[in-house]
Amino acid sequence: MAAVSRDCEVQIAIVSAHTVRLTVLPIQNGKVADTPFNGALVRESWGPPIARLRGQELGQAIQSGNLRVRASLDPLSFTISTADGVEVQTLSADRSTGIVSFATGKSPLLGLGEGGPQFDRRGSVDTMINGQVGYHLETHGGRVPIPWIIGTAGWAIFFHQPFGTFDFTEPQSRFAPASPDTRFPLDIFVVASPDPATIMAEYARLTGHAELPPLWSLGYQQSHRTLASREEVLAEAKTFREKKLPCDALVYLGTGFCPSGWNTENGSFSWNLQVFPDPRKMIDELHKDNFRVVLHDVILTDKLRGSVHDSCKLSEFDEAEASCYWDAHRKDFAMGVDGWWPDEGDPLDIPSRLGRNRMHWEGPQLDRPNERPYALHRNGYAGMQRYASFLWSGDVYSKWETLKMQVPIAINTSLSGIPYWGTDIGGFVPTKDFTAELYLRWFQFGAFCTLFRSHGRTWKLRLPWGWNTGDPGPIEIRNYDGAAIPDASQLHNEQVEPICRKYLELRYRMLPYLYSAVRECTVTGLPVMRALWLHYTDDPKAVECPDEYLWGRDILVVPVVENGANSRKIYLPRGVWYDFWTRERLEGGREFMRPVDLETIPLYVRAGTILPLGPVKQYTGEQVDQPLSVSIYPGADASFLLYEDDGRSFNYRKGEWMGVHLTWNDAQRTLTLSLALGSRLLPPLQRNLEVKLLDAEKHIMFDGRPIKVRF
Repeated sequence: MAAVSRDCEVQIAIVSAHTVRLTVLPIQNGKVADTPFNGALVRESWGPPIARLRGQELGQAIQSGNLRVRASLDPLSFTISTADGVEVQTLSADRSTGIVSFATGKSPLLGLGEGGPQFDRRGSVDTMINGQVGYHLETHGGRVPIPWIIGTAGWAIFFHQPFGTFDFTEPQSRFAPASPDTRFPLDIFVVASPDPATIMAEYARLTGHAELPPLWSLGYQQSHRTLASREEVLAEAKTFREKKLPCDALVYLGTGFCPSGWNTENGSFSWNLQVFPDPRKMIDELHKDNFRVVLHDVILTDKLRGSVHDSCKLSEFDEAEASCYWDAHRKDFAMGVDGWWPDEGDPLDIPSRLGRNRMHWEGPQLDRPNERPYALHRNGYAGMQRYASFLWSGDVYSKWETLKMQVPIAINTSLSGIPYWGTDIGGFVPTKDFTAELYLRWFQFGAFCTLFRSHGRTWKLRLPWGWNTGDPGPIEIRNYDGAAIPDASQLHNEQVEPICRKYLELRYRMLPYLYSAVRECTVTGLPVMRALWLHYTDDPKAVECPDEYLWGRDILVVPVVENGANSRKIYLPRGVWYDFWTRERLEGGREFMRPVDLETIPLYVRAGTILPLGPVKQYTGEQVDQPLSVSIYPGADASFLLYEDDGRSFNYRKGEWMGVHLTWNDAQRTLTLSLALGSRLLPPLQRNLEVKLLDAEKHIMFDGRPIKVRF
């Protein structure tokens, strides 16, 4: 919009006791401008402003929930304090440039979406360019910029309008709009709380809570590239089952991104009949073996408008209309396709990116209204979690440095409201670094990402058994600087498959814990992959830790990211911890070196943990007649809500879910089990549980009535 004069209206609105909305709207021809809505916010308003300032009014202090806001019009500034007068943050805006300044602080700044400079954003300048043309694609991956910055000292800011660049190199951080013409309206949300969980809950209040994905999407997903024939497609699936390597989904790339994919050409929804000569019959055959089928799709327009609920006239087909574009999917979806892999779309603007996320959530429900959809996206924005959107980090290279960088990227992405995230295990573009060792270390990390998926060029080396066949798969590395095929000596390694099996089986055993953590995320806004800051805000070393994270509340994951490592430096936050593998009891609040072999990723369980582990399954829906194991890690009181539903439908919204409260009294050495309020016992109506406390073990039957287990 054109430059504005000094005439503007400042509005202050209460969002909650912890969040205040600060809006600066230009006044043109006597009319106050509206705030543009790009789809990021879950709602456009949280009620009328509690204060409106304009003209020559003097600054004034306004009570906003638990916060006090002192606003000034000249200069244009806002000071946010707690109710007892402790200053939290001060923001000022330059009327002529639109540059907003705020205090950087002395603690790490986190969030800001996927990619870009890592881990602590201080010291960086981020132009917030979306897509895979931005910051260090080879190692840092694609960029999904989200203007949500968390000050770990107890504040956070979300810049709803306008979009722009961040500069964190000085004591005063700066946010500059894309151009002076877009500097107003200015719409900012400031959150203040010493409790990290409250900060994350406030972000969910603003941009929405995550939706619950289908359970199978949390199993292992095997991606494919160039395929030779029908026989190859089905043989790969059969091999998983014959080798008893757990897997839930088979993902097929499109032609155009490889010489021979599932479709005829890039962006097409017509099947490649050489590879899928009878697609419906093949999908049925894969379903009989309990695999889900996920297809790659590409949008060929730079805009996407509307929703799938708008009308689409076939005589006026327009791919830029969400309803028309989704209709192109529906014939294939009717054949039994289970999910989609929306690729490309980097040039899409923010509303179009979110429109695409929304389309892949709402579109499938037109035809299968009581089935949770699945889509793995390359692009998105704040609010994409409302559509259960998965995200992966793009076309990264197979380098040790890349693996190292994916850990802090995972943390910042999760803190930015995107709970379903992962990488191409092994890296997309193979290099000289791509060895069996790198693949295994990446696979171990992938087992503790919400998205557990292997994909990349030389794609047969992405199969758990691929490193012992001598066949890397089709050679597709031209036009990639630094790309290389692994040395032939790497292609007959007998260690890879059994180690992959170990982590596949562990992932499936941990599904009761993981699914419960995912459900918690949808309710509270706390991610599954958690920065240590979320639970150890008073521990500076934990807050600053970029290379470890919590898997849910209770498990500390320490990926091994160094070539040839035989040890790993560990930082354990305060308290007592247990080594998951050895059960050694350790005091926290310190650093130490842990020996590691090729098959071990260090995992630690917090004292005061109740860890449910299921039996090994070959796919998430497999019925296995074995008890659920409940392990208690003593040393503190503990509680856990074990969540379960059918894993497929939306019936949980109608009360068809089971929540089992497990409570451990450490002093009395007693575990209490009871049904959560509002839930009910799902079949089978008697649950066989194996309760373990160190070396002691008790078998119980839970029928929904409260029960106590004493040790």
